[in-house]
Amino acid sequence: MNKKIIALIAIIVIIIVGVGAYFAFNGSSSSSDTVTIGYLPSDHDAAVLIADAQGKYQKQGLTVELKQFNNGGDLMAAMASGDLDLGYVGITPALSSISKGVPVKVVSAVQNEGSGIVVPINSNIKSIADLKGKKVATPGASSIQYMLLAFALKKNGLTMDDVSVSDLKVAQLVDSIRTNQLDAIVPYEPYVTQSVEEGIGKEIASSDDILPDHPCCVVVAREDYINNHLEDLKKILTIHKETTDQIIANPEAAANELPSDIFDAKVEKEALDNVDFISGLSESYMNNVLKFQGIELGLGLIDKALTKDQIFKVIE
Repeated sequence: MNKKIIALIAIIVIIIVGVGAYFAFNGSSSSSDTVTIGYLPSDHDAAVLIADAQGKYQKQGLTVELKQFNNGGDLMAAMASGDLDLGYVGITPALSSISKGVPVKVVSAVQNEGSGIVVPINSNIKSIADLKGKKVATPGASSIQYMLLAFALKKNGLTMDDVSVSDLKVAQLVDSIRTNQLDAIVPYEPYVTQSVEEGIGKEIASSDDILPDHPCCVVVAREDYINNHLEDLKKILTIHKETTDQIIANPEAAANELPSDIFDAKVEKEALDNVDFISGLSESYMNNVLKFQGIELGLGLIDKALTKDQIFKVIE
């Protein structure tokens, strides 16, 4: 073969290898430098939304991409596929996913309570017992709200077979009682408060009435993210704590910081009072989750009990 042709081929090969290596290196670097965090359109997840709005991640040198999901089941599916590094999600879908082998850990609490059972304003339903034979909707079968409905029914001598249950997006839940298409809904905040404030619904039981001090949302992180980006995770958890403390100290100011395209500040000033914001992983909190897990086992919502080490990763 002509020496010039051989030399040309060699140059082309070197260029191809070099370009490929450049994109491989920079592609993986770019993806690892961007932290993807899932959340729900709920004020339960106010800390991550306010932190992002205030530029706290950027100030710590973190590039964060927030991704919204309708319910915890969808969010955990994204965690399982590797599309998310972290997520603000209900403990119910988190436990279910971990039990199925999804490689995530709970790394912080987010809040307790913050849901409720709402019926149309003109309904004659006055108690949970009155739900027998009625049409009820939750954000999804893997949600905290579904679990609360099942537990509330059991406390009143009923089962899920005694009601007709469907899944809807949370905004549709509110519309469904506005138009009397459903007999009851079990939304998370701020949609409980929104229904009441708009004069279209009345709350017959809050999550505090159903199961006082129950854990709700948590921060979950993929195990590979924990192992490979521990220092960044520490920064994120510090931001979570600082923002949570900020919300607790001044909920009215926090209401004005939430994205206006998702939340109404007037509604939020009422709704945030119905949420018990917390952070970190205290022993009492982790034991409360284990107790909650026992209730879910009794309801048949999860198949097996997980140990504390299987659920949590305390980041120090």
